[in-house]
Amino acid sequence: MNVPTLSQPEPTACDVLVIGGGVNGVGIARDLAGRGFDVVLCERDDLAAHTSSASTKLIHGGLRYLEYGEFGLVRKALQEREVLLRSAPHIMWPLRFVMPHAPGMRPAWMIRAGLFLYDHLARRAWLPGSGRIDLRSHAAGVPLQPAFVRGSIYSDGWVDDARLVTLCAVDAAARGAAVLTRTACVQAVRSATHWLASLRTADGARRQVRARALVNAAGPWAEQVLKTMLHNADGSPPRERQSLRLVRGSHIVVPRLHAHAYAYILQASDRRVVFAIPYEHAYTLIGTTDVEVTSADDAEVCSAAEADYLCREASRYFRTPVRPEQIVWRYAGVRPLLEDHAGDARAATRDYKLESDTDGAPLLTVWGGKITTFRKLAEQAADQLGAALGEPRPAWTHDAMLPGGDLSAWIGPAQRPDTDFARFLDAVCQRHPWLPAELAQRLCRAYGSRIDLVLRTPQGEEATELPDLGAQILPGLFEAELRYLQRAEWAQTADDVLWRRSKLGLHTTPAQQHALRDWCAAHPG
Repeated sequence: MNVPTLSQPEPTACDVLVIGGGVNGVGIARDLAGRGFDVVLCERDDLAAHTSSASTKLIHGGLRYLEYGEFGLVRKALQEREVLLRSAPHIMWPLRFVMPHAPGMRPAWMIRAGLFLYDHLARRAWLPGSGRIDLRSHAAGVPLQPAFVRGSIYSDGWVDDARLVTLCAVDAAARGAAVLTRTACVQAVRSATHWLASLRTADGARRQVRARALVNAAGPWAEQVLKTMLHNADGSPPRERQSLRLVRGSHIVVPRLHAHAYAYILQASDRRVVFAIPYEHAYTLIGTTDVEVTSADDAEVCSAAEADYLCREASRYFRTPVRPEQIVWRYAGVRPLLEDHAGDARAATRDYKLESDTDGAPLLTVWGGKITTFRKLAEQAADQLGAALGEPRPAWTHDAMLPGGDLSAWIGPAQRPDTDFARFLDAVCQRHPWLPAELAQRLCRAYGSRIDLVLRTPQGEEATELPDLGAQILPGLFEAELRYLQRAEWAQTADDVLWRRSKLGLHTTPAQQHALRDWCAAHPG
């Protein structure tokens, strides 16, 4: 079995050009390619290089949005929750969230009412519903301060956000899309029948692509793309009916605060909520903030004030205080929220809007959105584009698996995502008993049923012992995996590997990371 490669003919014409390699852009490219459209996607940086790898990493309805009357958004997200969890049980899994009842915060009756709605706004096939717990006897109460004696518990899901983006791109490419990373769209001019786009690669080379329609899925830069890169034949920019509100969300990662598998949703002193989530086995992820910024450029940095805020709010709940000096990693992303003129950034809608402009060749701009609704957004976008091109084609992603998500060849028919993954891991360990347990767990989580494409010798044969994977460049990272990431997942730099295709950056020293940079320099993809 050979590893699929990404080499494709240089595209010169397509049905749809998608600008933006975040979750919405790759989701749209995947959906369109699966409907048989010729698609080109260009991303100026790496896949998920910005907002889509800087989320709180939740597949959730958004319990707190009920407080702002966002019932439609919550219902839409809850409907997608189990659809997504079924589609990729290797990179997504269910989590139980505990909310301690805090004196002076939202009253218990309000929380119970919210959780009742959360349980019933959309059908649940297998996720357990909400309930009340006694923190004095429940495992989730052990790391909390003694003052917290009651709490609520409910279900949501977790996702490896950057891998979700990559797998959507892998699926899009497998269905015929050309995915061009580190390729910026510098200009696109519209005529009555097509767009003529000028693309520039990282080495300065230029190419032109003629597209029947164009999708602006540039996330925080969507408004900037409309104003500066897209032009009508007379030189004017496309009309603009919508605007964005840019809000930075920051997160910190600290050594693990508890031993159990529960996550926490904490009511902050300013009536926001802060999540504390088990992360990468040894850590706890704490976030997020809502800080308005004027530009997405140079705003993706967690400030000292935001880190202090997250430490302070977490310390209100946990027995062991969380201090800034404990932070092992911090990250931030700029969320492109629809401008709804809400006075407070935390109240701004997380819903999305698809703006279709048919004054000439079709243009679709994506405003807003969140990871949980990316598939539905992409489906609706593909519906609109098909109609605009006069070629409506049926939707297909609702019951489709993402690459690596179909585990049936290993375990037989699917049952439920969480138990399916456990059975899959056991099957992999039985077939490859030479794999160290920790490495087997990581590779199964990252690649699912595509693990066979990773466990190959340089000659493309199945590995039967650890040395077959080549040199170990970092602890638990062998050349076979690096070759796969270069050939099949667009990885070019050490940071692509350390922070997006994996989170090995959290588990390695600067010297070890430097060794990976040396390897990448010596072995360009």
